[in-house]
Amino acid sequence: MLNWRRDPGYDQRMSEIESAIEQIEKETKQIEKETEQLRRENARLKQLNARTKHLLSCVDQLCFPPDSSSTHPPATGSDCKPSSP
Repeated sequence: MLNWRRDPGYDQRMSEIESAIEQIEKETKQIEKETEQLRRENARLKQLNARTKHLLSCVDQLCFPPDSSSTHPPATGSDCKPSSP
């Protein structure tokens, strides 16, 4: 018969490992939430950037026309209609 004794620190180490795993799972879920939020914010910023570029091109067209004659035709703004949000 073998003289087998249970490791006295085994239960404590297993408990610590389980706690660490739970903490990692919580952190993973939090990171996933934050990642999704950042994706939504990035999509919104892309839309705003596109809208800003459009508005800037309209300003350029209306305020700085390509021909630099002394009399400028009145701007109709037909090319620069507000884009939908």
